[in-house]
Amino acid sequence: MTDKQNIKFDSKCVHAGIGDYEFGPVVPPIYQTSTFKFKSTAHGAALFKGEEEGYIYSRMGNPTVEAMENAIAELEGGHKALGCASGMAAISTTLFSLLSAGDHVICTKASYGPTTTLINNLLAKYNIESTLVNSADVEEVKKAVKANTKVIYIETPGNPTLELTDLKAVAEIAKKASAELVVDNTFMSPALQQPIKLGADVSLHSMTKFLNGHADLVAGVIVVKDEDTYIKFRKTLNQLGGVIDPFNAFLVHRGLKTLAIRMEKHSYNSIIIANYLENHPKVKSVTYPGLESHPQYSLAEKQHSGPGGMISFELKGGFSSGENAMNNVKFCQLAVSLGGVETLVQHPASMTHLSMGKEKRESAGITEGLVRLSVGIENHEDIINDLEQALEKA
Repeated sequence: MTDKQNIKFDSKCVHAGIGDYEFGPVVPPIYQTSTFKFKSTAHGAALFKGEEEGYIYSRMGNPTVEAMENAIAELEGGHKALGCASGMAAISTTLFSLLSAGDHVICTKASYGPTTTLINNLLAKYNIESTLVNSADVEEVKKAVKANTKVIYIETPGNPTLELTDLKAVAEIAKKASAELVVDNTFMSPALQQPIKLGADVSLHSMTKFLNGHADLVAGVIVVKDEDTYIKFRKTLNQLGGVIDPFNAFLVHRGLKTLAIRMEKHSYNSIIIANYLENHPKVKSVTYPGLESHPQYSLAEKQHSGPGGMISFELKGGFSSGENAMNNVKFCQLAVSLGGVETLVQHPASMTHLSMGKEKRESAGITEGLVRLSVGIENHEDIINDLEQALEKA
């Protein structure tokens, strides 16, 4: 029989996290229960002491959740994973696990809006310093390091600018600073980028996006590289309570089975659409890691195993053009989020990054006419036809 540890990635997507269960089901059952019965008080005591393996209460652990966690840890090349109720639960659990009052965190400017809001506003209340940097410039990351820097938080590709960060180079900076390198890998998924193998200490995702892939749940996950980090994070997650429920874990695990083939289709469609947009008269610029015009195309070739399903493009007419184009899509869906089988499009300046304010958006490279496109797995001609008619009105 083939050793499951040595099978190819697309096969791992199908088989990862699957164990042996009563009655021989080929997928893990949904253990939709809040609590688990003990055989005796001694058995319960042994579980609470960690002397025996088993389950106590679903906030602390659940077989369905654990199967999904094991699958993602294997796909990411990590030690273990922690399923969370949302991407933000994964981010907050990570930062609260690694930071204390008086510490300093460096963060990519072009990150998911609520991430920078959490760092700038909430963590600041607890005397945690922060510096936002253009992490595509490795020298800028290096210069931001202080004696009290404990975390370097990178989102690559950046959201929504699709700027790339050299993870191997930043991993070296983090190592020299004795800081933890945390990478938000949502945009690429482990099918196309594996941060822990590139030197990261933690890789996290909004599983709402590509990992689940069907726009029907909200969830997050944290992948860590060693047992000590896992224990620390598990304690924090249990105390904060932002855990994923068994049914959503089941849905994510089901979504993982098609991750490899979905990412292939996302990438196939995206390169065709990016080329179309690059030649459109109303489009000022297109940023996509699969285009040779991307300023970090050579880094993408080394760091990614595919270009992905996210495109950013800037309209020549600015804010009003972005709004007009968005208001006229018919096949593509005007909605936030990304990574589903359907094509989603949004205007960051009036939607996801509105709260940043114009000055901070511009500092992060988020221009007024920028449009973010999450390319689905539909026929690329249908997507292009809809963009064509919408752009006529831009």
